[in-house]
This record gives sequence, structure tokens and C-alpha cells, in this order.
Amino acid sequence: MGSGWQEWPLVLFTVLGQSVVGGLIVTGLGWIAFDNNPAAQRRVVRSMFFLWVIMGLAFVASVLHLGSPWRALNSLNRLGQSALSNEIASGSLFFAIGGFWWLLSFLHKLPEAVAKFVLLLSMVAGLFFVWAMTRVYQIDTVPTWHTGYTTLSFFLTVALTGPVLGAVLLRQANVSFSGSRFATLSIIALLVVFVASFAQAVSLAGIHSSVQQATNLLPHYAQWQTARMVLLVSGLGCWACPLVRRKNPSLPALLSGWVLVILGELIGRGLFYGLHMTVGMAVAS
Repeated sequence: MGSGWQEWPLVLFTVLGQSVVGGLIVTGLGWIAFDNNPAAQRRVVRSMFFLWVIMGLAFVASVLHLGSPWRALNSLNRLGQSALSNEIASGSLFFAIGGFWWLLSFLHKLPEAVAKFVLLLSMVAGLFFVWAMTRVYQIDTVPTWHTGYTTLSFFLTVALTGPVLGAVLLRQANVSFSGSRFATLSIIALLVVFVASFAQAVSLAGIHSSVQQATNLLPHYAQWQTARMVLLVSGLGCWACPLVRRKNPSLPALLSGWVLVILGELIGRGLFYGLHMTVGMAVAS
């Protein structure tokens, strides 16, 4: 897929990681909503195991990008000074807090008040993790990344993929969950994606170096964006259409929807990496 697919470990790491953050928020709020139904909470906790499986796969992908686990450890040497170190540290912190909450909740070792606090803390840690991801790409010598579109797109992935993943897990837990509010959030995020993608495409015409034009980086950019939008619309449709008909979406439909949305965001993130262009110390305009 263009010149961005060589960064497939980072594509997987960022998209899957952001999906897990959104999924944790949705399932976590579901768990809190069932505070008077311990049986439902236990089913939700069991279902949330898959969040940490996906997060583990995301971290495996990130290690593949670095080459070895030892490089991952070395990348923490400049914590507080390096955006990459901060990203890995914040991701590890999110994984640790969320995993700690899940394990002790699964074993029934946390009092409810403490469990709720730790869960909310893990949600905040997840959002901080996504923000730390965005800082890695705010490089002033890479003008195609050094924009608000980068930050916006990373958080839009949370809003697009996370609620669908959360709906999948809550449906698997067999708890009462219509999810219309979260589906509406994802649809609003989709509309923002449409507008932001068009605006970013237009802005690429004004970015160039002395030897390269940003619009020439990905000759088939428009076609890939179109394919991405089709996947996103189809994926969210698997969730939203039954809700419009006042029916509870089936688990296969929700799972298919999540897969389609993830594929769409993988394309979008591949395009993002394909737009890498270094211009030196200053941006030509």
C-alpha cells in the first residue's frame, strides 16, 4: 500500500493500541454501570481479557519495529526528554494499570471503590498514552506530520474503533447494552474524518521541499482514502443499522464491523507513514 506499508509494525501498534484505549473506556463504563449486578460485572471482566490480548499484540509489533526487546528497554533511557521514551513509558504504564485492574478484578481481590478508582485511572492513562503517541510525530522537519491533523487522527481512531470493540466485548459478555450513544460518537468521528481527510489533502499542495512535493509522495492517495472511507462506513453500518431498526446487533455483525473499521484505519495509518517527508531545518512554502 504505497510507501507507508514498510512501517507495518508501527501501523499495527498505533491503531491497535488506540482501539484498546477506546475499548477499555466503553467496557469500563459498562462495568461501572452494572455496579448493582455483580454477575454482569464478572462477565464483563472476563470479556475484557481480549483487550489485553490485543494490547499485547500491539506491543509485540512495536518491538518488531525496534528490532529486539533490548532496544525497547534502551529507548527508555531519555524518559521525560524523548517523545519516543515517553510513548513507550506511557504505553507500559497504561498496560500495567489496566492489566493490574483486570487481574485483581478477575480474582475478586479489589474492593469495589478501589476497583472503580483504578479503572478510571487506567482510562486516563490510556488517553495520555494516545497523546504521547502524537508527540512522537510532531517533528518540525517533517511538515506532513507536524500538524494538528496528526493529533486529531490519532484520537479519531480511538473514537472510531474503540466503541465498536467495546460493543463487541459487551455483547460477548451477554449484558444489556444498546450502545446508541457510543455509536453516535463513532458516526460523528466518521464525519470529522471525512472533513479532516479532505482538508489535509488540500493542505498537501502547499507543502514541498526543494526537491519534492508532498502531493507526489503517494500517487494513489485519493484511491486509498476512498477505500478507507468505504470500509469505515461499512464497519460502522454493521453496528448502527440494527440500532436504527431498534434491534440489538448480533455478535458476528459487531465483530465484522470492528474488523472493517480496523482495516480502514490501518489503511489510513499506512497513508500517514507514507507521507513522511523531511525538509531540513525549515519548511518551504
